[in-house]
Amino acid sequence: MSGTVPPAFDAVILAGGRSTRLGGMPKASLHIAGATLLEITVRAVAGAGRVTVVGPAAGVHPAPGAPPLRFVREAPPFGGPAAALAAALAQPEPGGFTAPWLMVLACDMPRSGQLVPALLAAAAEAGTSVMASDAGRDQPLAALYRRSDLEGAVAVAVQAGGVENLSMKALLARVSVRPVPVPPGTTLDVDTWADARALGVDDG
Repeated sequence: MSGTVPPAFDAVILAGGRSTRLGGMPKASLHIAGATLLEITVRAVAGAGRVTVVGPAAGVHPAPGAPPLRFVREAPPFGGPAAALAAALAQPEPGGFTAPWLMVLACDMPRSGQLVPALLAAAAEAGTSVMASDAGRDQPLAALYRRSDLEGAVAVAVQAGGVENLSMKALLARVSVRPVPVPPGTTLDVDTWADARALGVDDG
């Protein structure tokens, strides 16, 4: 909707996977056009109030004026995206989130900057959590959630047995999320070296 004010949001970037099909090469450190995938993802959420990266601390050169980064790790490491979100949400003040919306992005989608405006616009119009839908494929790791929705989902999961290795589908079972069409190809991710080559990504 023209003239709609984008909602205030914080962001979580997931950057702590095993990268098994890349021989253990951290996805966050892969390069495209002179920038790492983590740096590209940080730029995609430049409008966030606070940004937390769940993964190993890494050198990042954000754009001038970008919010500072906070690095945390899920417990145990490599516990999956649900565990990563739980770790990000568990941050105490003053580093915790304050905005009512939380952008969640995996760091291995080099075109994610093109889908962020669509999510912000859809959330402003609908008022519900929204998830990127790329050519009919929904991507829960490219989404803008109501922070209270995620906090509630994590609390339920923890009470039911924990978030380690919990699927995102299971975590979000009680969350109302609206799929939002995004530009084609913007959720393409780097799982294999073939994916990397197709997206113009290399090991630097």
